[in-house]
Amino acid sequence: MSGKYRQDGIGFSFACNGLRAVIKSERNFRIHLAAAVFVIAAGLFFRLALLQWAIIFLTIALVLITEMINTAVEKMIDYIKPEINHNAKVIKDISAGAVLLSAIIAVIIGLLIFGPEIKETFL
Repeated sequence: MSGKYRQDGIGFSFACNGLRAVIKSERNFRIHLAAAVFVIAAGLFFRLALLQWAIIFLTIALVLITEMINTAVEKMIDYIKPEINHNAKVIKDISAGAVLLSAIIAVIIGLLIFGPEIKETFL
């Protein structure tokens, strides 16, 4: 096997390590994961259409990915600039704002997809 394939495997291993690290260390990521499991269960209950599933999974990915990027930015800023610094705070706030925006969008998409399903089933 060539060195390229071994490097790809190592890269995948590093990526899995990063995913495990964020799950272990970040409470908000675990909250988003729990919400994702709940949404997937609701999707199964309501028997969502294929396009609805695609939108749901893309939305879940958006929130989880922004949370991971936010975590990486915060850890990098803490490493580079451990002392209190106004610019570092602004960078962290912007990164956290991206997560908030993705979560708000996820709620709106959830309401658009599940609202009619809930209305039809329960009301």
